[in-house]
Amino acid sequence: MSNENNSSNFIKNIIINDLDTGKHDSIITRFPPEPNGYLHIGHAKSICLNFGLADEFKGKVNLRFDDTNPIKEDVEYVNSIKEDVKWLGFDWNNLYFASDYFDEMYKRALVLIKKGKAYVCDLTQDEIREYRGTLTEPGKESPYRNRSVEENLDLFERMKNGEFKDGEKVLRAKIDMSSPNINFRDPIIYRIAHSHHHNTGDKWCIYPMYAFAHPLEDAIEGITHSICTLEFADQRPLYDWFVRECEMESVPRQIEFARLNLTNTVMSKRKLKQLVDEGVTDGWDDPRMPTISGLRRRGYTPEAIRNFCREIGVAKADSTVDSQMLDFFVREDLQPKAPLAMGVLKPLKLVITNYPEGQTEMLEIENNAKDETKGTRLVPFGRELYIEQDDFMEEPVKKYFRLFPGNEVRLKGAYFVKCNEVIKDENGNVVEIHCTYDPETKSGSGFTGRKVKATIHWVEANSAKPCEFRLYEPLILDDAPENEGKHFLEQINPNSIEILQGFGEPTQLENAKTLDKFQFVRNGFFSVDNKYTTDEKLVFNRVVPLKSSFKPGK
Repeated sequence: MSNENNSSNFIKNIIINDLDTGKHDSIITRFPPEPNGYLHIGHAKSICLNFGLADEFKGKVNLRFDDTNPIKEDVEYVNSIKEDVKWLGFDWNNLYFASDYFDEMYKRALVLIKKGKAYVCDLTQDEIREYRGTLTEPGKESPYRNRSVEENLDLFERMKNGEFKDGEKVLRAKIDMSSPNINFRDPIIYRIAHSHHHNTGDKWCIYPMYAFAHPLEDAIEGITHSICTLEFADQRPLYDWFVRECEMESVPRQIEFARLNLTNTVMSKRKLKQLVDEGVTDGWDDPRMPTISGLRRRGYTPEAIRNFCREIGVAKADSTVDSQMLDFFVREDLQPKAPLAMGVLKPLKLVITNYPEGQTEMLEIENNAKDETKGTRLVPFGRELYIEQDDFMEEPVKKYFRLFPGNEVRLKGAYFVKCNEVIKDENGNVVEIHCTYDPETKSGSGFTGRKVKATIHWVEANSAKPCEFRLYEPLILDDAPENEGKHFLEQINPNSIEILQGFGEPTQLENAKTLDKFQFVRNGFFSVDNKYTTDEKLVFNRVVPLKSSFKPGK
């Protein structure tokens, strides 16, 4: 697809210079997710960046699964990632798995051993951590650091052959235990894991660590610009060391940019998985989740997400973006697309006592309030209607202009009605209101006799479609959930979802399909849920309310 971002940024400037100076004839980027969870909105930023750059500079982009840890990975995640990338509007030139390169990585590890730059270590994980030192204190050398090349080759092969238990030995790079960059203090490059791999089966029982595998993957694929987030900046020297010392023919360049942080949101796959595993949400695609599948199910559009990613841009410093900014772009995208419909979320029966019993008429109502070219539809109207409970108040407060005893309002696209009587149950709750209508005030008739101060929406009771409406608030209460040492589970919003049983008009909703979008009058933009909708009942997720005070640049 065409890249929609023509603004400049530091990564583009690097690429332009590399192409202008002849360093590269063309570029190759990659999106390399680990298949250990579902993608989230932060990944969407990386997807838009990598695929967008390849598109803009007429290069190529690879989708590569960094599947070097079989304990946490699953084919379910592989399939979901493919679906998410496609849904966002992108396609890859090549599909690769890190596990495709396990044979080559093993050979490159042998290169390091033969050069005296890798050794098999018997220290435990805790001991390795203790020996590593701190930011202010150098590390200590492992007692196994000076094993001979021959012994290391033998032990590494025996590791591969499955002679040792998990955690019994590791292969470490031999660099500098006193380096101020802790990443250089003999990092682990292979560990033993007797685990079935989704792609290679049981061929391997040793697996490369990410820090070793990733630069080799980039080099093998001929990646020109390896774009990652800022937390990998300290690992860039190690990235370059592995490429150089493993004697890779191609030399990719790692470039770091600021990751996306959103208010009221956690974007750690580990934490998101915890929300799923502990039943806080009903899955990775819960509409309250920041996952791409959750955003899709809620009703967000790929166009809105791409526009959002373009607006926030690419920076070198971390910052936090107001989550309402994403909602703004969703609202902007849906406004011209989503057809207008009437839905009553909290129904209250309204009976027009002077309207002929058994009679129904069809009223013409616009499909889009701001675009006449979208046409009109015919909506049934009759003696019994449903209105919103909030549109009636028995004892109105100041400046309340909707229905109350003795007051008159317009029913959208229909008539003026006046409230004459209130019906209550044995507990004193209002269950029905009785009104009279003025047949001379029909919308479109040109009536100018008097004015009312409020217009309310409605649905005809006998033809209305039963609907479930799900309203959402942020799942996380704190604007900065990682701050102040709070545990994110202590910040879960108990009111993050409200489920209402109401009704929708039959005309617009007659052929509604899952993920169809509608603008319900005065209630917001809604999408048909693709998980709980049945033939008997439509379930709607509110995507965003109709209005927000947020504006880009504020």
